[in-house]
Amino acid sequence: MIRLFFTALFIICFLLLGIPILGITWLIGKKHRYAADLSQLRTVQWAFRVILFLCGTKLTVIGEHNIPKDTAVLYVGNHRSFFDTVITYARCPDLTGYVAKDSMLKVPLLSLWMKRLYCLFLNRDDVKEALKTILTGIEQVKQGISICIFPEGTRTKNTDETEMLPFKEGSLKIAEKTGCPIIPMAITGSADIFENHFPWIYSAHVTLQYGEPIYPKELSKEEQKHLGSYTQQKILAMLMQSKLPQSEKTA
Repeated sequence: MIRLFFTALFIICFLLLGIPILGITWLIGKKHRYAADLSQLRTVQWAFRVILFLCGTKLTVIGEHNIPKDTAVLYVGNHRSFFDTVITYARCPDLTGYVAKDSMLKVPLLSLWMKRLYCLFLNRDDVKEALKTILTGIEQVKQGISICIFPEGTRTKNTDETEMLPFKEGSLKIAEKTGCPIIPMAITGSADIFENHFPWIYSAHVTLQYGEPIYPKELSKEEQKHLGSYTQQKILAMLMQSKLPQSEKTA
């Protein structure tokens, strides 16, 4: 209970005390847009690292060298916890917007931070609006802003971490249309922080593994046609690898 209390208290304090920061960066952004954007990114990343510390989360990161440093990418990951965003966003090397449910627009202050950080709000019940969101994501990638998406569409609640819901193919259109590299992410242990014993927060060991970049234009036509399924198989292979005994992983 103590972890939940301090984590909730920190989030509330950050959102309230962050109001002046939003005002300052808005002014800076009038003349130095990238400097303001980067400042907001690093501020939120610091806050997310504090949250993980308060939650007692130990994070192991594998394959971070697979993230290109000179181009925008599409991060694609499996989704089991609210903390997946906290964990992955804290590691982004440059500007990155996340695709979130449009219901997040109703959350005061948090939605303002998300807009400033180039997050996209997806209405799954309106095809035209969803298409507009994807088109916006395409333009952001062309401008050098990476995008992160969890193509299952919702959190998977299976006890077996290798089980995933089918990836929605439309969510990979951003990479298909821009040709940007896809960075597959395999996350294990994140549900142990909160979801597996709701409503309490427990310390947990989480592993975040980045796979090798997938370049859509280098794939066969059949693989390009089913880009979501192809990427999901890459993530599944990493999840399966994480379940092997240590001796087999290094063999």
